[in-house]
Amino acid sequence: MTSNTDLIARKSAAVAQGVATRGIFATRAENAELWDADGRRFIDFAAGIAVNNTGHRHPRIMAAVARQAESFTHTCFHVAPYEGYVRLAERLNAATPGDFAKKTMLVTTGAEAVENAVKMARAHTGRSGIIAFSGAFHGRTLLGMALTGKVAPYKKGFGAMPAEILHAPFPNAFHGISEADAVQHIERLFASSVDPERIAAMIVEPVQGEGGFNIAPAGFLRALRAICDRYGIVLIGDEVQAGMARTGRMFGFQHSGVVPDLVTMAKGLAGGFPLSAVTGRAEIVDAAPPGGIGGTYAGNPLAVAAAHAVLDVIGEEGLCERAADIGETIRARLATIAARQGMECIGDVRGLGAMNAFELVTDRASNAPDAALTAAIVAEAETRGLILLSCGTRYNVIRLLPPLTIPQAQLEEALDILEAAVEAAAMRRAAAA
Repeated sequence: MTSNTDLIARKSAAVAQGVATRGIFATRAENAELWDADGRRFIDFAAGIAVNNTGHRHPRIMAAVARQAESFTHTCFHVAPYEGYVRLAERLNAATPGDFAKKTMLVTTGAEAVENAVKMARAHTGRSGIIAFSGAFHGRTLLGMALTGKVAPYKKGFGAMPAEILHAPFPNAFHGISEADAVQHIERLFASSVDPERIAAMIVEPVQGEGGFNIAPAGFLRALRAICDRYGIVLIGDEVQAGMARTGRMFGFQHSGVVPDLVTMAKGLAGGFPLSAVTGRAEIVDAAPPGGIGGTYAGNPLAVAAAHAVLDVIGEEGLCERAADIGETIRARLATIAARQGMECIGDVRGLGAMNAFELVTDRASNAPDAALTAAIVAEAETRGLILLSCGTRYNVIRLLPPLTIPQAQLEEALDILEAAVEAAAMRRAAAA
């Protein structure tokens, strides 16, 4: 049997080094558990980076895909359309926030959804400028990385970015950036750098993913909505990581009551099958001419079947409510760990629903980032059987993304491992100091 060590060597020889990976080569997965090529069992707190909200291989999803595969796997919707695509568009039109006429397009990745939302906004407004935010992540395509508010590794070495992309600060109380500061910066941009009537759209995540699980305050989102309304700017809500019940609501924006004009979705939408969507105001979505949006694989029939099953599972299994319960359990445990003597390395605990994180610092007086300790905790947890992910512009945040279907006993087991990993890594750091 091929081992992880063998596969690491083969990967190094055959796969582009820019495709970063871990040393866990999966051979099998079920709900919140994953087994690697060495036969080791892990509890998965990455969920494919918030993709497997419904767990690995949910039986309802697998059955739906198998049924679809008996009929056809690909026709290209542009050539021979199918009812499943149309019905999913109808369901997303109904599920997304906003009491107005909506339409939907389906594509394959989150970056594609973002790019098509920008295209729609530009076509609708006749403008070209876009405002994004520090710490944002919107994809690795040329436009996606231009919108992203983090240089390394997403922009470093890739040359000039597309023009007319501006970044404003994202509010972050832990780092001293208030809502008022962030809003005033946008007004200053309009006074000093760009005419607001050149701005087609603002794009914002309700909870930043790669940026560090920073939660957008409701007041900030309301201010963005007001600015967009004042100047005729399209507000794009990027729900790629926060959507599909992850935050305890179907969409992260629903916590604030703010309604974006366009919503981008991906990740959890199809339970592990590649699918993304843009849903929003019909007049904006329809601004693109026929043939201007879409793609050969856009709205793949297997992925569409999976998405229908995901929507059914979220509703019938109460995954929004389960996400809220999971989040309360995680944050309570993190708060207990952070309060313990010797755990001053945990500077902040934050989260919304089952989208939670904690930030590692050298000391709470300065809140200086501790990227080394962050990496050490992730590695220590992996040796103990828990898969974690780090994030943040300073590489010092650990995010926790269990499947929303995780059994309570496995959730508690994972938190026990996490607690032991943090304690062991912190003790080693203290000893070294």
